Amino acid sequence: LYAQRHLVECCFSKLKQFRRVATRFEKTARNYRAVVTLAAIVLWMR
Repeated sequence: LYAQRHLVECCFSKLKQFRRVATRFEKTARNYRAVVTLAAIVLWMR
């Protein structure tokens, strides 16, 4: 269980490097989810 938690915490840490994700710049949940998805894709592509 701890190993999975560590993996999730690292993922959140990497996602928060993107300013729009960290500050919740988007007003609607739908747009915020889209930004998080794009950030995850960018991280996956690296």
